[in-house]
This record gives sequence, C-alpha cells and structure tokens, in this order.
Amino acid sequence: MSLGHACVDVYQGAVAALVPHFVAERAYSYAAASGVVLAASLLSSLVQPLFGVLTDRWAMPWLLPLSALTAGGGVALSGVTGSYALTLAVVAVSGVGVAAYHPEAARVARAVARGRHTGMSWFSFGGNAGFALAPLLVFAVVATGGLRASPLLVVPALAGAALCAAAVRSAGSGAEGGGTSVTQGRDDWASFVRMSGAVVCRSVVFVGLSAFVSLYVRERTGGGEAAGTAALFVLYAGGAVGTLAGGRLAERYGRMAVVRRSYALTVLAVAGLVLVPGPPVYLFVALTSAGLYVPFSLHITLGQDFLPRRVGTASGVTLGLTVSVGGLAAPAIGALADATSLRTALLPLIALPALGRLLLCRLREPAPPGPAAGRADPRDRPHGDRGSGPARVEGR
Repeated sequence: MSLGHACVDVYQGAVAALVPHFVAERAYSYAAASGVVLAASLLSSLVQPLFGVLTDRWAMPWLLPLSALTAGGGVALSGVTGSYALTLAVVAVSGVGVAAYHPEAARVARAVARGRHTGMSWFSFGGNAGFALAPLLVFAVVATGGLRASPLLVVPALAGAALCAAAVRSAGSGAEGGGTSVTQGRDDWASFVRMSGAVVCRSVVFVGLSAFVSLYVRERTGGGEAAGTAALFVLYAGGAVGTLAGGRLAERYGRMAVVRRSYALTVLAVAGLVLVPGPPVYLFVALTSAGLYVPFSLHITLGQDFLPRRVGTASGVTLGLTVSVGGLAAPAIGALADATSLRTALLPLIALPALGRLLLCRLREPAPPGPAAGRADPRDRPHGDRGSGPARVEGR
C-alpha cells in the first residue's frame, strides 16, 4: 500500500514541478501557471468527499489500480496538449484519479495497519516519498526532452496500478470489508470541523509553496533551474521523513500535542523561508517541510477517530477536500505575485499556520477506534491516556 501510494502521489507533486517548465517553455504568467495547480485541485477537492461517502457504503478495492492509471494519464498528456484549455482539462482528469484513490486506500491501509499510528505513518510516508521524487522525475524527463517528453511520466502509474492490485489481493478480507461495518463510537462533527479548518490552513501553505518555492528560491539565491528543483525536493523529501517521525512522536506524546507543536514550528519556519535571504533559505524550507508533514498521517487517523461511523468520509475530507482546497488559493497568490512580487505574495502564508494552531486549541484526543477499524495495539495509545474513561485534553 505504501509503494502504491508513492506511485499515485508522484502526480500530485508532478503538477507543481511542471509549473516552472510551463513558465519557461510556454511563457505562462504566474497567474496562468497557478491556474494549472488549481485545475488539479478544484475538481479533486469537490469529488474526493463523494468517493469517501461511497467508500463508507461499499468496498471498492478495484478503484485503486484504476485511479492510479487515471492520475498518471492526465499528467503524462499535460506536456503535449496544444492549448491552455486542454492542459487544464487533462490535469483536472489527473486530479480526479488522485481523488478516487485516497479514501479507499486510506480505508484499506487502516484495516491492514490495525489502527496503529506507525502503520498509517508508513502508508502516508509512501505518498510523501512520491511527492519528494516528483521534482526529480519531472526534471529528468523534461530537462532532457522538454515538455514533449511528458508521456514518459506515465511509467509510475503503470507500476502503481500493479502494486495496488497486488496489495488488494494480499489484504484479503481487510480490503473487502466495507465502511458500513463500523457501528461503534459517536461521530464528533464539531471537533472534526475544527481540525479540518486547521488542515485547510496547512493546505494553503503547502500548495502555495509547492507552486512557487522553486521559482522563489531561484530568485532569492540567483541559482538556475537546478537550484529551484533542489528546493522543491527538500520541501517534499523532508515531508517523507517528517511523516514517519509524526507516528513515532504521537506514540510518545499523543497526537494532539504533536499536531499543535508542529503548527507552531511552521509559523517560524515559513517566516524564515520568506524573509531570510541567500542559501540559508534551504534550511527554512526543510524546517517548513517538517512542520507541515509531521502531523500529516495524524490528521488522517484523528479524522477517522472523530468520525468512527464514517471512516471513508473522514478520509475523503482530510486527504482530499481540506488538502486540495489549498489549490483554490494558488491563483490568488499568483495574481498577487504578478502585481507585486513573489516575496510579497508569499508573506500571508506566515499567518495561516498560526490560525490553524488557534483552531486546534483544546481539542480532545478522540476515543480509540472500534473493532471494525482495527483496534489499536495498547502500545500505540499516548502515554498517560491508557484509561477507559474520556480522553483528556492534550497539551496547551
């Protein structure tokens, strides 16, 4: 499941990695280039919760390989389309493939991980590793053959489809059990909405930086295309490490405490990225990556535990709507950059993690999942939270 996730999420990272090439080869403005990011995010953000609702009603493991092929096919065609409108269309199709994959994949992964934070962090690690590899893959393909070589980008989709099919066969009954078997627990919509608001804030920061950090670092350091690709790689690669760290830290300190502290770190890291000149910008890109990604897998399990009767819906929202909605802000960032400067356009991103931290204040650690989600190993319960009574309020 982790390897298949990597192959699918290559295509989320690939869209942002293609932006500098669209600017260079097709003379797209910042606003037009960010419109490509919006195309990948908008339709995806709308349909992913719908796939989550369907996953709650029926098991659809066959959707995993199909969605991998759809995600890859759209990105592979983006470099050979003859018009801006067609480019937007094929990237949007890729976004639908990504949207179809995540709710069902998160359900199957949670089942085979038996609810353990470390298991879900490995699943999330795969997706973030795919993000990290996307800039290198795009650079290797497009730098040698230009945008016309983009059909080669379909290769990870073929591998992902095979891996997903193999994972579903191995998962057996865990993959076949539908979301309707979750009968225990109470849905806490108020807490879920507050956490989702925080994830939206994270999403805007992440998508904004994904679209423009490559161009911004080239501008700030005076480097070339390789310097920008390196910055995007650091943003994504640090996330792969941060996701695994998040699972370990949650076992020791509790999920909510780790999530809150990660948002606080992100405020300082984004400020350094935007305001500190020269090569140290790479250090702040890495710190930003850690702050954004340490809570990534924890968002998924928290959402599923806040809505134990609607695991697919929770996955569709936390992995889809709240994440993809960041793409809606990308054109605004691009338009502001065209009107002022890229640095000015990125300044508002400093405030968003602070807003997310405020939304997380005094949220309770949700009750552990019921049997249908796979009861967690007692070792995965946060220290000091092993009793059978109501979950305590974590942190500050």
